[in-house]
Amino acid sequence: MTFTRMILRKVRHEPVVAACYNLLLAAAIYQLCRAAFFLLNMAWFPDVTASRFFVMAKGGLQFDVSAIAYTNGLYLLLQIVPFRFRQHRRYQAVAREVFMVANFLAITANCMDIVYFRFTNRRTTASVFSEFSNESNIVKVLAESCIAYWYVPLLIVGLTWLLRKLYYMPRKAGAATLSAAVYYPLHTAFMVGVVYITVIGMRGGAGVTTRPITISNANRYVNRSVETAVVLNTPFSILRTSTKKVYVNPKYFPDEASLSRIYSPLHTPHTLGEFKPLNVVILIVESFGKEYSGFFNRDLDNGSYTGYTPFADSLYQVGLTFKYSYSNGRKSIDAMPSALSSIPMFVEPFIVTHYSNNDISSIAAALKTKGYYSAFFHGAPNGSMGFDAYARSAGYDDYFGLNEYGNRDMDGTWAVWDEEFLQFFARKMGAMRQPFITTVFTATSHHPFRIPARYEGHFPEGTQPIHKCIGYTDNALRRFFKTMSQYEWFDNTLFVLTADHTNQTTHKEYLTDLNSFSIPILFYHPGGSLTGIVDSIPVQQIDIMPSVLSYLNYDQPYFAFGQDIFSTQEYSKFVANYNNQTYQILHNGYFMQFDGQNVKGIYDCKNDVLLQHNLLGQAPANDTEQLLKAVIQQYLVRMIENRLRE
Repeated sequence: MTFTRMILRKVRHEPVVAACYNLLLAAAIYQLCRAAFFLLNMAWFPDVTASRFFVMAKGGLQFDVSAIAYTNGLYLLLQIVPFRFRQHRRYQAVAREVFMVANFLAITANCMDIVYFRFTNRRTTASVFSEFSNESNIVKVLAESCIAYWYVPLLIVGLTWLLRKLYYMPRKAGAATLSAAVYYPLHTAFMVGVVYITVIGMRGGAGVTTRPITISNANRYVNRSVETAVVLNTPFSILRTSTKKVYVNPKYFPDEASLSRIYSPLHTPHTLGEFKPLNVVILIVESFGKEYSGFFNRDLDNGSYTGYTPFADSLYQVGLTFKYSYSNGRKSIDAMPSALSSIPMFVEPFIVTHYSNNDISSIAAALKTKGYYSAFFHGAPNGSMGFDAYARSAGYDDYFGLNEYGNRDMDGTWAVWDEEFLQFFARKMGAMRQPFITTVFTATSHHPFRIPARYEGHFPEGTQPIHKCIGYTDNALRRFFKTMSQYEWFDNTLFVLTADHTNQTTHKEYLTDLNSFSIPILFYHPGGSLTGIVDSIPVQQIDIMPSVLSYLNYDQPYFAFGQDIFSTQEYSKFVANYNNQTYQILHNGYFMQFDGQNVKGIYDCKNDVLLQHNLLGQAPANDTEQLLKAVIQQYLVRMIENRLRE
C-alpha cells in the first residue's frame, strides 16, 4: 500500500472530511431545487436559454454556499470540535440527524417557493412570517396547498430521501491512534481553518473591502429583475432579510430644498369650487389583474380574447379608467397603504417594517376633517393580514370583519364568500350616516381558487384555476352594484375599483417586469361625468388618494406619495414600484430600472411591450432617473424621520 493511499484511507473517515462531502451533497441538492424551480416556472423566464440558466446557476453557487454555511452551522460545529468522541457512532448518528433536519427545512423552503413565486414574483423573504402571523387557519391552507400542488411535497420527499441515501457517515479511523500532543493541536488548527472558510462562505467572499452578499447581488447574473429568483435560493433570502431593515438616506440630493424641487409628497390643493361631500366607496378586489379583462385586451389572442370580467368591463365603459395603470406592490398587504395612504411598497411591505408605527395620513383621516364617517370591511377573521391594525392607524372609525359578520358563509379557507360579504357591505352602507368613506377588500379570488358549489360550471374555467374565481367575483360585483343602485344616494357616490395585485398569468404581455404590476383602476360616479379611457398618462394605486381628494375639491394640505391624476401636468406623471431589489419607474413614455446606484435598463414600453430592447445609453434618461431618485430619497428619509404627514 502506497503512503498516499494509506493517508487517504485514514482521513476519509475524519468527521471534517465527511462534513465537506455532505455539504457538497447539500450544494448539489440546492442546484436540483433550482432546476426544478426554473423548469416548473419557465413561463416567467421566456428569455432564459439553457446556456443562460447554467450561467445563473453558477452565479447562484455563491448564494447557496452562504445559505448552507448558515443553516449547517451546528452540524459543522459538531464535526470540527477537536475531541476524539466525534468519531463515536452515536455521536455521528446525532450529527446526521442535525444535518438532515437543517437541510430538510432548506429543501422545503426552496420547493414551496416553486408555487409561491407565482403569486409574488420573487423569492420568499422573512416578511412572510409577519404577513401570516395572524392567520389562524394557516395549517389548513398549507394542507390544501399540498393537495393542489401535490408534486411539491413529492419533490420534497424525493430530495430528502436522496440526501439521506447519499449521506456519508464517518467511521472510527486511525486518527484515534495519534498521541494527544499531535491530535489536539492538529484538530484545533483544522477547526480554526474551517471556521475561517465558513465565515467567508457566509459573507460571500473574503477581504476587508468585501461586503456580505445580499439579495441584490443576484442582479449581476440576470437581464430582468424577475430572473433573480432563479439565481437566489429561499433559505438565503429569508436569512438575509430576517433582521429588521434599517433604511438609510441614499443622499442622491444634498438637502431638502434641492430634493423637493424635483419631487415632493406635500400637496397644497388649488380647488376649482366648493367641496363636494360625495360618499366614497373603494373596492380593492383580490387578484383582479388587468389581464383578466376583455375591455383592456381586445387585441389578445388575435382579437378573440373576451376575458372573465363581463360586468367589470361594463363599468369600465361608463366610468373613467386608464390604459396604463399599475399596482405598487405584489402582495395583498402592499395594497392598503398604497391605495388608502398613498404609501408605495419599497424594499419591504410597509405593514411589516418597524416603520409601520409611523404616523401616517390616509384618505379616511383627510375626509374626517370634513365630517365623514369611515369604515373598513374584510371578510376574513379579524386580525388577518394585520388589516384591522392598519385600518385603525389609518384613521378608520370602524372595522367589519368575520367577528361582525358572523361565522357563516365561509369559503372553507380564507374568508366569507365575496357575494355574501359584498351584500353585507352594501347593507351596512345603507344604514350609515352620510357622507361616508368606506373600503372593502374582497377575498374569494385567491388560492385555493374555490367557488361556491352552487356555481360550479357556471363560469368559464379558462386556462388557470383562478379564472373561474375571477368570473365568480365579477358576478358578486354585479350583484353588489345592483343593490347599491337601489339607494337614493347612489348617484351621490364616487366608486373606486382596483385590484390589490396581479395573479396567475397566461399571456407573455403580462409576464414583463412592468405588466406583472398591471391592474385596473376605475373611477365611477353614477351622477357625474367621469367617463372614458385615458391613454396619455400612467396611473398607480398611490394616485387614488390624491385623485379622490382632488375630485371632491378637498382644500386642505395633505401628504401623499402619489399624484392627482386630474391635474393638467401630464409630463410629471409617473408610476414607481419595487421588483426583486430593483426600483422601477414608468415616466414620459419610458420604463426604467434602477438598482439604487445605477440604471440597469430603460425601455420604450409603448413600442416594446415585451421589453426586449434595452435602450440604456441610447434613450434620454436623466430626467427620469432624477425623478426616481427623488421619490426614493423622499420615501426613505421620511420613513426614517417619521414624517409621513408633513
